[in-house]
Amino acid sequence: MIADRITEKLNILADAAKYDVSCASSGSKRKNENKGLGNASNGICHSYTEDGRCVSLLKILLTNHCIFDCAYCVSRKNNDIKRAAFTVQEVVDLTINFYRRNYIEGLFLSSGIFKDADYTMERLVRIAKKLRTEHNFNGYIHLKSIPGASDELMREAGMYADRLSVNLEMPTEAGLKLLAPDKNRQDMIDPMNFLKNEIILRTEEKKLFKKAPLFAPAGQSTQVIIGATPESDQQVLQSANYFYKNFNLKRVYYSGYVPVLADKRLPALNTTVPMVRENRLYQADWLMRFYGFNVNEIVNNEQPLLDLDIDPKLSWAIRNMQAFPIDINKADIQLILRVPGIGMLSAQKIVSARKFAKLSLDQLKKIGVAINRARYFIVCKSNEFERRDLTGQNIKQFILAESQSKYIRNTQSQLSLF
Repeated sequence: MIADRITEKLNILADAAKYDVSCASSGSKRKNENKGLGNASNGICHSYTEDGRCVSLLKILLTNHCIFDCAYCVSRKNNDIKRAAFTVQEVVDLTINFYRRNYIEGLFLSSGIFKDADYTMERLVRIAKKLRTEHNFNGYIHLKSIPGASDELMREAGMYADRLSVNLEMPTEAGLKLLAPDKNRQDMIDPMNFLKNEIILRTEEKKLFKKAPLFAPAGQSTQVIIGATPESDQQVLQSANYFYKNFNLKRVYYSGYVPVLADKRLPALNTTVPMVRENRLYQADWLMRFYGFNVNEIVNNEQPLLDLDIDPKLSWAIRNMQAFPIDINKADIQLILRVPGIGMLSAQKIVSARKFAKLSLDQLKKIGVAINRARYFIVCKSNEFERRDLTGQNIKQFILAESQSKYIRNTQSQLSLF
């Protein structure tokens, strides 16, 4: 009877957790034939470590009870859904049992807010503390920080969790006020600022004292919902850039709004954010973080929306044909990184290989360069200059004719609903 109740809670709270994308999840379907607690079809997601390993996490909410009535949230207090809540010990036992069965390597734990922020956060911290101190659990733990929680609880959470994250929810304060008027943006920013300062402090301590305790070693991240409010991609990326620069975030996750509730403030129930928009935002985010692009180079007042047909780097290149062609055998690596079809690893290989000989198109292809894109923007040890007198629009048409994105199937303009 108790096992059945735990399974029912797991079904409810794992399903409610699926809307949080900030552990880069994907489903797992491994089943337990004897109806035990090891059914991995619910609540198991995948995340990736810094060295590229894929790890499975138990992804659940502590509870889907919530004191807030956010229009975009399936767990809003006025939504008529089945509610459930785990006890602290139940989450600890589930995590350990799943770990011993080799179903998971860590825990991703979020929660609705019941009573108040500190009351909820204190329970999340207790779970992490019990796992670390009583069970000597050394697996990955990602805790969702509750906006408005005290500094003391945030500090304690960082002692036991690998990563902490505070969801910004909406890209702008105006969007938050529209759909979640009871929430205060400053309640989200304060814990993020505290974590930033604490991580910096503990990093410096670690340099001085080898045995200084770890504090959120995987840093902090956040998530924004796109498409629930009419912000442009420019506003979304400017917001992300601000938080990257001012709060030392490891990641910003972009979650396309899933229409699950009828509300006049929200898009209609039969509309969804095109998956390609999420994909383009992640590509633009990557360009900002690793390729040296400024937000205003990717989107601007004249072009506030990302091109859904082509990736942001190709879009920038087509708008800036005066910057090309780039001599692949002479150019600085920062210029090479701006060539469509050349990634970080390929750029590094090019710089290393050209020390020994000038590179041709065939050699670039072997290195890993996407020649079908790059050839229009480079010169190398080849007689043929592929771009010739083509315009940016010509190049776009040629590239689109040769390739088809798996995301293009769903590209209706969701923002036109506002």
